[in-house]
Amino acid sequence: MRITITARHHEVPDALRQRAEAVVVRVARLAARPTSAQVTFDVLRRRATAELILKAARGAVHVASARASNHRSALDLAVAKLRRQLDKRAPGRRRAALGGR
Repeated sequence: MRITITARHHEVPDALRQRAEAVVVRVARLAARPTSAQVTFDVLRRRATAELILKAARGAVHVASARASNHRSALDLAVAKLRRQLDKRAPGRRRAALGGR
């Protein structure tokens, strides 16, 4: 799976970049054959935003974005939204992806 991490109007620290990649890999296990993921960090009106776009098999696209006081919190909120979307799409897949039956 190809992961792209970008930032608008500023630089992303290496620690945040590594965290974003690790989180995307973890949440991608819930999707059916993920093909690519894009994480975009931005600052709008002094609030940090994170947007995740996960593309999976058969043209499925899952998009989640969140705002918070810092980028790490915004990333965590966006991942929670994306996880809810994936749980609605295939509720049994979560248990299997996390090692349960």
